[in-house]
Amino acid sequence: MKNKFTLYIALAATLAVASCKRESFLDRQPLSSIVPQKFFKNETDLQLYCNQYYPALTIQNFQRLDDNSDDKANASINSLLAGTYTVPGQALHNYTSDGTTVDFNSNAVSNNSNGGTGNVNGSGTEWDFSLIRACNFFLENYNRADLAAATKNIYVGETLFFRANDFWKKVKAFGDVPYINRYLVDTSKSALYGARMPHKQVMDSVLKDLNFAVANLPVTATDGRLNKYAALALKARVCLWEGTYRKYSGVGDATSYLQAASDAAEQLMSSNQFGLYTTGNPQSDYYNLFIQTDLTGNKESILAAKYKLNILTNDVDRQLGQSSDGYSKDFVNSILCSDGLPISRSPLYKGDNTPDDEATNRDPRYKQQIATRGFDFLAGDLITLPRIGTTVTSTGYQPIKGRSNSLAAWNANQSEYDFFIFRYAEILLIEAEARAELGTCTQDVLDKTINLLRDRVTMPHMTLATLVKDPQSDFPSLPVLIDEIRRERRVELGSEGFRLDDIKRWRAGTLINNPATILGMKLTPALRAQYPANQVSSIVVDANNYIRIYPNITARNWNDKFYLLPIPTQELSLNSNLKQNPGW
Repeated sequence: MKNKFTLYIALAATLAVASCKRESFLDRQPLSSIVPQKFFKNETDLQLYCNQYYPALTIQNFQRLDDNSDDKANASINSLLAGTYTVPGQALHNYTSDGTTVDFNSNAVSNNSNGGTGNVNGSGTEWDFSLIRACNFFLENYNRADLAAATKNIYVGETLFFRANDFWKKVKAFGDVPYINRYLVDTSKSALYGARMPHKQVMDSVLKDLNFAVANLPVTATDGRLNKYAALALKARVCLWEGTYRKYSGVGDATSYLQAASDAAEQLMSSNQFGLYTTGNPQSDYYNLFIQTDLTGNKESILAAKYKLNILTNDVDRQLGQSSDGYSKDFVNSILCSDGLPISRSPLYKGDNTPDDEATNRDPRYKQQIATRGFDFLAGDLITLPRIGTTVTSTGYQPIKGRSNSLAAWNANQSEYDFFIFRYAEILLIEAEARAELGTCTQDVLDKTINLLRDRVTMPHMTLATLVKDPQSDFPSLPVLIDEIRRERRVELGSEGFRLDDIKRWRAGTLINNPATILGMKLTPALRAQYPANQVSSIVVDANNYIRIYPNITARNWNDKFYLLPIPTQELSLNSNLKQNPGW
């Protein structure tokens, strides 16, 4: 039973760093509080050391995720996309109680945004090599344990999983980064002050680490720990990102990564260990998937963050109900009608003069992601009109993914809802997209991937022979198959924090320029009259009566410098070999 609550405890470690201090990269505390000769003796020691990595896992907790993309228009404008983000002065460093520095994911327990997705800053998006240093310290010392090689390799696999994940996050954020794969003491300044390694070389090393993790992590693990399938899920995610980045950025060598993404996804699919959650209720299954207090038996969960009353709880359900968040008009327009056609082509589309019209005859995921008439906001408090002019939603398209009507979950910091870290639906989307990019996506591939997602919500199948290009497509130059797979990904993974990463890997930053990305619902004079005057008096609309979320601007302007974040100025001053990213 000692491992029963491993993941709860590992995630709770973030609470211990609430008052962490900020240091420069070189001014870091030593790992000397762990004496290798005395500590790395047995499996318990290796396991305890590796526990500290787990809070760096990226959790899809939905809270204000995708606010930095074309999917959302929160009441508080994203500083990066608004062009007001400034170069930070120094990197952020978090320290554990034993002196080990670890780059913790800020949302692992609390109600902060998803690292690297919800906000500009987050785990992996600081110029902070603390977690990598902790991993390298382990790799230098784990062989002191008197254990069989296979046992030790489990924890090497865990360590390489987290090192790979952190380097990948840094590559996404900064492009070329220093690659350090050994533990450095303070005298190793030549390595610390080295130049950045090219992106592609770093990612080749990341893939090598992931392959070791896949080969050596167990098929089943003690409750909450990494296993082979989690490593495959990360490999599929990373390789799809890298393969499409290489393709659309024109840097070459994309095929091997796209194939690796497909191979990893297919290993998960052929394992017969996972499936899509369904109870046969297409109007509620997708919604109910994200408000479960125990994902242990859910076949869609490859790895989950677990919460339990009196051990570890969260405040996300409550915060989702008062975060002034909202899907954008652009996101809503991307959702198909119930006949499988886009709104530009479907005779079923009733227009958007009223919220009821707009939600009618749409993909059932519309009403399971956006609060519509009859949605129970809290214990019988039913939605009749979108709650604009309040702290509930900015656009009128209130996100309800992960938001329940439970009074128990509404109590401050008392929610027990689990969150996905890796969800099987993402794997199906990875397989479909990778195969489409490789030119090997057949109808059979679609039937085993996209069409399973559609079956859950009784949407018509995607059929290769009948696909027709949407005249309002965001990607007019792309083949219709890739276009529609991207749409499916956008809708299925809404509010899960993937969208900006997707935009960057597709080299599609100009999507942000679409005015509809910062517009809300249509507020006609007749609809406005149904609200209390003092609630909507300050709401500004455009010439077509769509809510303008940011009255001072009518559109955002993408700058290609946004594809990479800036390096903190302190790091540049310490290391003359570093050069600032373009445009910053």
